Amino acid sequence: MPVARDIVATYRGPRRVVRRLLAMGVREDRALALLMAGCALVFVAQWPRLAREAHLSGAELAPMLGGALLGWIVIAPLAFYLLAGLGWALGRLLGGRVTGFGARIALFWAFLAAAPVLLLHGLVAGFVGPGPGLTAVGAIWCGVFLWFWLSGLREAGWGGR
Repeated sequence: MPVARDIVATYRGPRRVVRRLLAMGVREDRALALLMAGCALVFVAQWPRLAREAHLSGAELAPMLGGALLGWIVIAPLAFYLLAGLGWALGRLLGGRVTGFGARIALFWAFLAAAPVLLLHGLVAGFVGPGPGLTAVGAIWCGVFLWFWLSGLREAGWGGR
């Protein structure tokens, strides 16, 4: 199934999509591709906010975009691998039988599937700016991301089925 359809399907039932991704077998290249796609979408989501900040402060936009690119394409994936490792270790401590690959797929897919809400967050940050609307969209993203991640971890064996 194409990724866009999988993202839509995740909003209806995240466990089914993660189950299907895990059934495809252990492929670290697939996990990395999911993570990098999510990071690329979040980088794009930053553009309106950065353009607004550059315009309001009179700063150059290019260095701001370069910093965001470095952060989201180089540094963030390393942080996500660390977070997936912590999720795996916590799951094992709690008696689950999640594998490292399962923990990575659950986290990386949750991040990619929640990216449309981050795209909206970027638009609100760029066109509306700080305020209750931006806070509300950020809270919605946090809720959606946690729902997808915890559902994926549960499907991967985090709760000890």
